[in-house]
Amino acid sequence: MAEAVFHPPRRKRRVYESYDSPFPVVFSKDCKICQAEIINNNVIVKNPEDMEQLYSKGFFGKGVLSRSRPEYSISDPALVTKWQDIRLNLPIISFKKYQCHVEWAKSLMRAEGLDDNTIDTILLNYTEPLNLKQEAVQNSQDENISEMETSGGEPKSVLTSLETNGEKVATLYDPLASCGAFESNLTGSATVDKTDLEKQCPLATRPGWQQDSCTEQESSLSINKEYNHEYVLVEEEELNPGPEEDGESEKSLLKRKEKLICRRNAFTIFEYLQLSLEEAFFLVYALGCLSIYYNEVPLSILKLWEVFSEAQPNFKATYMAYHYFRSKGWVPKVGVKYGTDFLLYRKGPPFYHASYSVIVELVDDNFEGSLRRPLSWKSLSGLNRTTANVSKELMVCYLIKPSDMTEEEMFSPECFRRIKVQELILNRWVASSERSEQEEL
Repeated sequence: MAEAVFHPPRRKRRVYESYDSPFPVVFSKDCKICQAEIINNNVIVKNPEDMEQLYSKGFFGKGVLSRSRPEYSISDPALVTKWQDIRLNLPIISFKKYQCHVEWAKSLMRAEGLDDNTIDTILLNYTEPLNLKQEAVQNSQDENISEMETSGGEPKSVLTSLETNGEKVATLYDPLASCGAFESNLTGSATVDKTDLEKQCPLATRPGWQQDSCTEQESSLSINKEYNHEYVLVEEEELNPGPEEDGESEKSLLKRKEKLICRRNAFTIFEYLQLSLEEAFFLVYALGCLSIYYNEVPLSILKLWEVFSEAQPNFKATYMAYHYFRSKGWVPKVGVKYGTDFLLYRKGPPFYHASYSVIVELVDDNFEGSLRRPLSWKSLSGLNRTTANVSKELMVCYLIKPSDMTEEEMFSPECFRRIKVQELILNRWVASSERSEQEEL
């Protein structure tokens, strides 16, 4: 069997991301270990700092709301460009989108048994415009405190005012920029649970979270200033009288004027980083820079090997292949969209296109065994054509298990020390090109 030949990968024309030094890193006593949780057979990272570190240093995981990098924002790009002169570290959304968030909050509160009158009262107080002191204050210690100065003429954005308990809010603060969307709860790691989520924004719980019955007293915490909220700038329209001209009616004298109003977001959406089982185990076992918890209890390496093998029957084989390609400098990502196990990237998806689509098979010394993916000539031809249409090559990665290896040895991750790897690249045989090559020889 011929050895696989790696061709130079195709670099992307436009790259908008810098390349940081990947893992492994030099660990010291003060080195922080990232933390993750197992939720519904998925490994989720919630701490924004851990999310940034894991993705930037090796492109591990993907954002649950983003294509790859966990950078989801509710801001409308068109509105951000339109109001680019407003230098506030706050999301800018349309009034229609803001109303959708309010409706989502209403649906959650109805599920808790609150009547519509109580819900309307709570949301009315919670979503009222906030008062911003109309002056600019420069603070070198905290760049996330943003204020605005309006001139005597017509300002480009109009921020309405609101008095709360007789006191005016002097500054506008973005809590997500300083402490993130989560509070520290578990051995210095930022995690989120029901209590923390209610404290930050009781109207912003995620769909599917089960909560106890909410009383009116608990709901009043939503307007308490001691808790952090997510603030947004909402673009709204108002009718202003225009200049009077001859022959115009009263209706034509009213002109639409757009303005930005600062409000609390009634439904906060959190971005998480989801790791595949292979990525999570590699970070724990090979690099030792991740700790995985289940019900607030850290899991050992052997326990993770057992849990992941039960959750994904082919985990042992796919992890061996993942570990092998990672050790060679490739970045393997899930290849389910092309019908394979992995896609291999040079350096990372932002810099190069995937070079290979990989199928993983665990066989014995004679290349025999119960194949995970028994391919017929017809299915193999279709898979090869699909891979060629996206400018990739189809690779079969054979994991060769010694004949004397027992099933008990497979219960530990140390088993793949005895595993050999054989790569096989499949290409479609074209008779005309083969003949021309033979004639040239």
